[in-house]
Amino acid sequence: MPSTEPSAEPTQEPSAGPTREETDVARRRRRAQFLRELAEARELRDRVQPRRAKAARLRHAMRMRTFRW
Repeated sequence: MPSTEPSAEPTQEPSAGPTREETDVARRRRRAQFLRELAEARELRDRVQPRRAKAARLRHAMRMRTFRW
């Protein structure tokens, strides 16, 4: 009769994979790529919807003026 408990899947040891520095470098590279794509998408949206972009800039300016340090 099969057991109802889930079987434990093998996990990789941290020492078996790449070093921490390599994973940090890869994470930073992926993050930089994501941020570039996000900025590009934001610029495209601003070009396509200039009225909405202007309203967003005005809202941001108002938030920055009323922000207390």
